Amino acid sequence: MPWIETIPYEESEGKLRRLYDRVKGPDNNVDNIMMMHSLRPHSMEGHMAIYKYVLHHTGNTIPKWFLETLGVWVSSLNDCGYCVDHHFGGLCRLLQDDEKAAGIRKAIDSRNIDIAPLDDKQKLAMIYAEALTKSPASTTEEMVKAMRNAGYSDGEILEVNQVSSYFNYANRTVLGLGCSTKGDIIGLSPNNSDDPDDWSHT
Repeated sequence: MPWIETIPYEESEGKLRRLYDRVKGPDNNVDNIMMMHSLRPHSMEGHMAIYKYVLHHTGNTIPKWFLETLGVWVSSLNDCGYCVDHHFGGLCRLLQDDEKAAGIRKAIDSRNIDIAPLDDKQKLAMIYAEALTKSPASTTEEMVKAMRNAGYSDGEILEVNQVSSYFNYANRTVLGLGCSTKGDIIGLSPNNSDDPDDWSHT
């Protein structure tokens, strides 16, 4: 059970029910991380908007599977098993390469990005995400320059920054309120990138 009261789908009404209907998956399933906001629906609305736009928006140019990889990495660094489980499931579905996914998971679990089946450009983004997670003040302009020199546009560097920042927020929501995966359907996400207003989980 979470550490605060949450309102299940069946007992929801008004704005909360309308938001649940937007974010739900099969059989009216609402991810527990969203239910953590049920006493303050306006914060759920803000959470879903940033989540959708940061990870699942057609305006992003970094491959979605790698954005999910950054999310799993940040969540692992924060020991947030909830987000690791959910987003590794999403990573696998998007990547459609079980061997590569397993290699990424091994590197993340061992906290050794050097062995990850990623290119040098992607590893630089992982290093930046680690610094931003573990010691934000340790991030430097040189890290940003290194990513730019490796081929990231400044807009893509912003994507890396925002995904890393979002997951630090989500991890702290989960860990600070006792959120578990009990009852969740692992790996669902608002995948319709072409419609930023479609928050339904599939």
